[in-house]
Amino acid sequence: MSTDTDSEDIELFNMTSEKRPLVPEGSVVYETVDSTTHVQNGHTPGETPGTPKFIYILSFFAAIGGFLFGYDTGVVSGAMLLLQPEFKLDSVWEEMVVSATILFACIFALVGGPLNDRFGRKAVTVTASLVFTGGAVLLGVAQNKIMLLIGRSILGVGIGLASMTVPVYIAECAPIHQRGRLVTINNLFITGGQFVASVLDGAFSYDKKNGWRWMLGLAAVPSAIQFIGFLFLPESPRWLIKQGRINEGREVLQKCRGTIDVEEELNAVRESCEENRRMMDDAGSENVFLKILRTPAVRRAVLVGSGLQLIQQVSGINTVMYYSATIIKMTGVRDTSLAIWLAAVTAGVNFIFTILGVWLVERIGRRPLILGSLLGVLVSLVVLAVGFQLAAFHSPPVTFTESNGSCSSYSWCEDCTENKHCGFCYVELGKSRVNGSCVAVATNLTDGAAWGRCDSDSLPPNLVWASDYCPTDYSWMGLLGLVLYLMFFAPGMGPMPWTINSEIYPLWARSMGNAISTATNWIFNLAVAMTFLTLTESITKYGTYWLFVGIVFCGFLFIVAALPETKGKSLEEVETLFQGSVCPGFSRKLHKTQNST
Repeated sequence: MSTDTDSEDIELFNMTSEKRPLVPEGSVVYETVDSTTHVQNGHTPGETPGTPKFIYILSFFAAIGGFLFGYDTGVVSGAMLLLQPEFKLDSVWEEMVVSATILFACIFALVGGPLNDRFGRKAVTVTASLVFTGGAVLLGVAQNKIMLLIGRSILGVGIGLASMTVPVYIAECAPIHQRGRLVTINNLFITGGQFVASVLDGAFSYDKKNGWRWMLGLAAVPSAIQFIGFLFLPESPRWLIKQGRINEGREVLQKCRGTIDVEEELNAVRESCEENRRMMDDAGSENVFLKILRTPAVRRAVLVGSGLQLIQQVSGINTVMYYSATIIKMTGVRDTSLAIWLAAVTAGVNFIFTILGVWLVERIGRRPLILGSLLGVLVSLVVLAVGFQLAAFHSPPVTFTESNGSCSSYSWCEDCTENKHCGFCYVELGKSRVNGSCVAVATNLTDGAAWGRCDSDSLPPNLVWASDYCPTDYSWMGLLGLVLYLMFFAPGMGPMPWTINSEIYPLWARSMGNAISTATNWIFNLAVAMTFLTLTESITKYGTYWLFVGIVFCGFLFIVAALPETKGKSLEEVETLFQGSVCPGFSRKLHKTQNST
């Protein structure tokens, strides 16, 4: 809580503003003329102040948490191709190793809420980077399946803590005019991590014995850099002010703003903290989560924030990132190495177009960016659905019988390959596929059929074995759909849920609100990752993407109705956007009209 001494310090500071505390070298300094007029390097008060280098350094080290998030989600698909034969992983163990990180990330995203409130943003981020380093090292030296599972679980702890803490930390330190851009940089690092992971997957895939150790273990390097860097970075100024540490909060604000005159912002944060404290005192010992449920404006904010995270996941992004190589093979690209490198290209597209989001977020605002992004995602999902549907309707027929097993009952390649125990063997003559047969897949984890013409790794030139795809003339539609999807998803639906969630909660509910929304993200991340392949088998590949089309359309309507614009508003001003209207998105124009009159 604040003290009388702090109040006296503020009053004395205002009375003797000419006695300026030292500002870090390289920061932008304001010369104080009086209580209302300031000059910055000859500029007038109406101009936007410059952004000090310090805030970029702070955002860089914080966003390494996003890089680790992206690296882990991107590297696991390639690593599993080498881990499976190395440790003889069956399908159950494969799902456990992949899903352990997501499960623990979900749990510790929720745990991170109270930890942030109690110990601060810096302490939780330092802990997350230390935990992640330990998990990566353990994976790099793993000798058995148990060590793999433990290492992946430890990574989940670090990712869960970092994924909900980093956006909050950056948002609370950033100036208003740069907040959206700086928080979006965290998502740029996520996509950058995915791209780096996909390139390393391709590079280390040639080392069949130890390539996976490098893939998984190298994550310890950026996490160690973040750990060391954060030892020299300050705590969030808003958390310090909330704890009554006013002088420390003032010093951090001065570093982050590049000016000694931060009293207006400091007092606004202080007043917000006092109001929040009175609300919590009125609630007595009531839990923060229960207080959120009983406060209509905050409850709406949590609903919108969690809804954005839900829509991000169920719009199909993880079917692209986790299974990009698989989807590329589904389109008819049969060479595994080519599929891996094409997946790296799609990850590069994701990274490049996230840069576009960083550039647009403070120019056109959050709401137009996310709505335009979702419309583009809708169109690209239609392209994917149509491409898979055309491929299915023009699937090569089974015209040659090699056995009397269950696989021989299928009449088309599409039906045959939807059964994971069956594969399609055919002769390729130019662009024609003839003498196709459906045969059981070998059970020894090697490519090839259990018997017949395709029972060997070394096949004659014209004989082709396809266990997880069908040859098609519509491969280009699948690839086009993937690229279009990432071009539209990356600038808006990728970063904006994280950016908006870092802004829309009052200080007393910010940690818990972000914990709830981040946990929602991880829950549906896990749900989509665990059900995608099952859906493609049960309702077909094209049926799965038509399902995503319907979900995205409903999500678009939800965002139109519920999401207000937060661009250009302080965190304290954003708190008021969810008061009153149940659908602030629809009432946005009305508010603008009223303000103009």
